[in-house]
Amino acid sequence: MPLVPVSQLLAAAEEGKYAVGAFNCNNMEIVQAIVAAAEAERAPVIIQASQGAIKYAGLEYIVALARLAGENASVPVALHLDHGTSFAQCIQCIRSGFTSVMIDGSKYPLEENIALTNRVLEVARAVGVSVEAELGKIGGTEDDIHVDERDAFFTDPAEAKQFVDATKVDALAVAIGTAHGQYKGRPELDFDRLAKIRQLVNIPIVLHGSSGVPEEDIQKAITLGVRKVNIDTNLREAFVDGVKEAIEKNPREIDPRKILGPAKTKMSEVIREKIRIFGSNGKA
Repeated sequence: MPLVPVSQLLAAAEEGKYAVGAFNCNNMEIVQAIVAAAEAERAPVIIQASQGAIKYAGLEYIVALARLAGENASVPVALHLDHGTSFAQCIQCIRSGFTSVMIDGSKYPLEENIALTNRVLEVARAVGVSVEAELGKIGGTEDDIHVDERDAFFTDPAEAKQFVDATKVDALAVAIGTAHGQYKGRPELDFDRLAKIRQLVNIPIVLHGSSGVPEEDIQKAITLGVRKVNIDTNLREAFVDGVKEAIEKNPREIDPRKILGPAKTKMSEVIREKIRIFGSNGKA
């Protein structure tokens, strides 16, 4: 089936009280692993591409891979821009075939973030593309975007309401204690803050930096309104583990298929586990 907007998937997730997994891709094997896992679990799924992924693989390749995967899949698949930082980049992705974009104006003052988000929304709404925005800063590193722990700040519930009222954005990424990259210890999520945001903002909430967050914390966040959960680092770890194991098993192996194949399998296993944690299995 054709790629679908993320808003369509999140509306169903809201009704069913589960979350949809959003998995970052960088190459063909990752795209194949994402869709294979989603089909095995009969789950809707979101393929994400960050600025780093687009720079590495090329915008046209990312779109072509995701479009082909979606057209051949028996489950709903969306293609989402993760952490778009400019109006121009979001529009380029919309024109290229993305069905959802994130405009990350979290580094700007509230009013400037609202204005930037509304510029993207004006174009996206006209062509049926979903828009995610972010309020508050999520610590860690996402490709070339780095937020120091001391500079990371949590989302203010009152500002979240003001932001959503002024934009009517489709989904809102919030900062409640997660971070991009690998955690040094157990993350401490501010569930009271999340509950307050949800009381004031009646739209799907997005949880970034979810790799390494304990299963029970993810599931509690879903009960409090999280409908999209982003996973990247866990896929990178699985990919590298698969490659290492293949090479250690046969150091003289020169067939890329025999090296990357195990990596793809390991990623699919991780994705299937995440889908079950999110409760989206059987929802396609």
